Amino acid sequence: MSYDLSQPLSPAEALALFDRLEPVDCAFMFGRWRGSGVLTGHPMDGLLEAYRWWGKHFESTEVVHPLLFEARNGQPVAINPALLGAGLGLVGRVPLPRSAAAGRVFQTLAGVPGLLRTSRPRARLRMLVHRGQCSAAMVYDQWPIIDVFRRVDEARVLGLMDARDMAQPFFFQLTRDRP
Repeated sequence: MSYDLSQPLSPAEALALFDRLEPVDCAFMFGRWRGSGVLTGHPMDGLLEAYRWWGKHFESTEVVHPLLFEARNGQPVAINPALLGAGLGLVGRVPLPRSAAAGRVFQTLAGVPGLLRTSRPRARLRMLVHRGQCSAAMVYDQWPIIDVFRRVDEARVLGLMDARDMAQPFFFQLTRDRP
């Protein structure tokens, strides 16, 4: 079955779709994935894209780069999620800038080694039971967040970000990057 995740869904529709999809194992997630948000009316809708979110990189179960952003040179760089924690706490409480200018400033900062960039893994992959099914999940090292994945097709997964103190999950799509 084909799913168009570019169209807005209600939170209930997104959860129902997530529950219908097949789980994946950790090995299925290995590689680099391009990310995009799934519009559900969540306060984070469009936020990652404004800052040029590129995706995620799963090298192994122990080596995961959970946040890749596009630097000004167009290359994806791994960002240390711990440095973005304050901003996550503001989501839904105050309006966060989503302008092209804010995105360019972030891209510039992302390109500076040692500022936001990291070469160290900042998450791990584990099999986790969520909403009644055991599937691959990414556990952040420094945040109370778990991203759970379900297979859309051979090249795409639907991700559900389960964060402590967030009223509803944030949904996103990952598409396998083919070099």
